[in-house]
Amino acid sequence: MRVAVITDTHYGARKGSKLFHDYFEKFYNEVFFPTLDKEGITTVIHMGDAFDSRKGIEFKALEWAKRVVFDPLKERNITMHLMVGNHDAYYKNTNNINSIDLLLNEYDNVITYSEATEVVVDETPILFIPWINEDNQEATFKFIEDSTCHCAMGHLELNGFKPHKGLVMDHGMESELYQKFLRVFSGHYHTRSNDGRIFYIGNPYEMFWNDVNDDRGFIILNTHDLEFEYINNPFRLFHNIYYDDTPYQMFDATPYHNKIIKVIVKNKSDTAAFEKFVDKLYDVKVADLKIVENYDYNHGYFTKSEDLETEDTFSILNRYIEEAEFALDKSMVKSLIKDVYEEACEVCT
Repeated sequence: MRVAVITDTHYGARKGSKLFHDYFEKFYNEVFFPTLDKEGITTVIHMGDAFDSRKGIEFKALEWAKRVVFDPLKERNITMHLMVGNHDAYYKNTNNINSIDLLLNEYDNVITYSEATEVVVDETPILFIPWINEDNQEATFKFIEDSTCHCAMGHLELNGFKPHKGLVMDHGMESELYQKFLRVFSGHYHTRSNDGRIFYIGNPYEMFWNDVNDDRGFIILNTHDLEFEYINNPFRLFHNIYYDDTPYQMFDATPYHNKIIKVIVKNKSDTAAFEKFVDKLYDVKVADLKIVENYDYNHGYFTKSEDLETEDTFSILNRYIEEAEFALDKSMVKSLIKDVYEEACEVCT
């Protein structure tokens, strides 16, 4: 049996922004559901953070989630196994009050999990591990220790894996507890990384600048042999455009309509020509445009294009923390900065 596995969909993200949710909807309409239909998928496993805000959701965003995701699942008689992620739980120290239990109880095809549970999927037992916190940690660790499942899926915060491109987590839980499983799949981190046994599959679409040029999508898993394939989302919202005295006459700005753009200037010998280049982007109505220039590419931070692409605001903050000299726990400071950064992105949407 082949099942779809997805995670960190964050319905209601960016304060329910229409721009972002139109982009999310394109993924569901043109990638996710067509793949389920083509493959005859009847089971979807969601590894947490279905909704974005632990504090609440706007009615408009909830209507969107039901119309775009949950109603089509029900119409197709597809069962969804849905775990609580940290963004779904109202309190940080318990999963008891959570959005998926409260908002989705009208769907009899959606089964929610707030505690570790062994579930048989097509005769294959899989251990589901929702967000681990102060309230459930002891019971969850005991459940993992006693489990005879070969496969586990959860919303895990483990050391040694990438929460996003360019950063390796160093203040999560250790992964040794999960070495008993042949395969572990997890959500929580939005970029893909693995150690050959534990696989963070990443979320389905871009949400922040640090997601640019980073593969997104979901996986199709064969429950019999635990082999899987990535189904990539080909659609992008964030784009870096490099200007190197680029002839504006030859530049086609059409693909950047309603996209979030960063123009990175490497050489600009003719200001008038550059302004005409930028005007072409404005003419096609980009959603947002930033211009990055005046960097010393030989002696500054950015010496290669791939370095530059990772230098979003969050990466710069993390680099500053890493280079700073202070007595505080830098891992904890990075975690706090991440929370503040994501909240700031919501406010500025």
